[in-house]
Amino acid sequence: MKEQEETVENSNNNEEIETFKELGINEELCSACERIGWKKPMPIQQKVIPVALKGRDVIGLAETGSGKTAAFALPILQSLMSNPQRLFAVVLAPTRELAFQISDQFVALGATIGLQVCMFFSKFEEKFANFFEATIVGGIDMSTQTLSLSKRPHVIVATPGRLVDHLENTKGFDLRSVKYLVLDEADRILNMDFELELDKILKVIPNTRHTFLFSATMTHKVSKLERAHLKKPVRVELSTKYQTVSTLIQNMLFIPFKYKEAYLVHVLNEKAGNTAIVFCSTCASSVKIALMLRQLSFGAIALHGQMSQPKRLGALNKFKKKDRPILVCTDVASRGLDIPHVDVVLNYDVPTHSKDYVHRVGRTARAGKSGISITIVTQYDVEIYQKVENSIGKRLDPLEINHEEVMKLVERVSEAGRMAANRYKEMLEGSKGGGSKKHKLMLGVNNEDEDLEPARKRQKAVLMKKKKNR
Repeated sequence: MKEQEETVENSNNNEEIETFKELGINEELCSACERIGWKKPMPIQQKVIPVALKGRDVIGLAETGSGKTAAFALPILQSLMSNPQRLFAVVLAPTRELAFQISDQFVALGATIGLQVCMFFSKFEEKFANFFEATIVGGIDMSTQTLSLSKRPHVIVATPGRLVDHLENTKGFDLRSVKYLVLDEADRILNMDFELELDKILKVIPNTRHTFLFSATMTHKVSKLERAHLKKPVRVELSTKYQTVSTLIQNMLFIPFKYKEAYLVHVLNEKAGNTAIVFCSTCASSVKIALMLRQLSFGAIALHGQMSQPKRLGALNKFKKKDRPILVCTDVASRGLDIPHVDVVLNYDVPTHSKDYVHRVGRTARAGKSGISITIVTQYDVEIYQKVENSIGKRLDPLEINHEEVMKLVERVSEAGRMAANRYKEMLEGSKGGGSKKHKLMLGVNNEDEDLEPARKRQKAVLMKKKKNR
């Protein structure tokens, strides 16, 4: 049953907030903020911190880069200073990159008041005597993390999959004393197939905890999570406007979900001879789409966040040389890499963050050149898509397309999709046909990719369950 929800959208509009002290933050943490260059609270901090300090559950709808980490870190640290306790707070993030960013914020706030940073844990020596913070993510040796957990840290920043690994395999580790739970970028957590892990975590954390949920969009899954696990939450919402260049032609394509792959293939056929980037929401889907396109004789290559940096660069070089003119990638993989100007950007999956949309389409129409972006929208993407349109302050023009021609492709594309799915299963199961090392290297997926193994485990569990139900 959904608890009564309050909304804070335009608080503090009549009275300008200039300092963290005005929000109720104590002297020690105000000094910490000042020393690391945080002089004036950002809008999300102005709205969330007073509510959080009162002990209320919070739903914060805000983009990455809005300052939301400090919005939950400061109230947690202030509460911890008043009531020092082991395993005080758990912060969940969708990716290890974000987990380390969050950890860095906790460390930065603590360092100014005596925090010493070690490899996987940190210690306060003064105000937080014997205080530890641990970052628990995939791609790092579990035994090292087990050592950090054995010291019973006050704050754990983790990705859901690795935290569940420790709950199931690390002797003596539990979350029964946790007072605060933060779900950062909850829409991405739920969109990355972490629902099973999240359910396991929520079952072992006390119901008496305080919960802070942050998301770029209020999707159906996020709303369901809110109803089930937050108590009388206060909803804080920020509207953010992002700009795209005038030389960019932006189109959208509203189509039925079941024909999504066929429409993608049709658009790529229409844009033949151009370089294109196809953006997917998950690593698995980027590989599956690349496999499907290769079945249809497209020169596609996958680039995703579970690849090592050398493999990412190798895939990128093939794209730059136009050996593979279609790059199928995820947002995480594309960040920090020198991806050249491309002719067409295709959003196969609608980005959950408006900033990601601007980042994606910014790969084309550079330096005054023209470019085209096409966003595929299904009946399940309408809410997220409308959020993107509102953020960029522009309605995208529908793409003119011959739907009858698309229908002629459906059977052939569906068969290619089935073959790609089977090939992907073989890769996960490590069987000979399609699971060979040569084939994996060709796609940018191999056993050396550290973060692929947890995904493989989840996929294998699903496969085993299906086999049992037959």
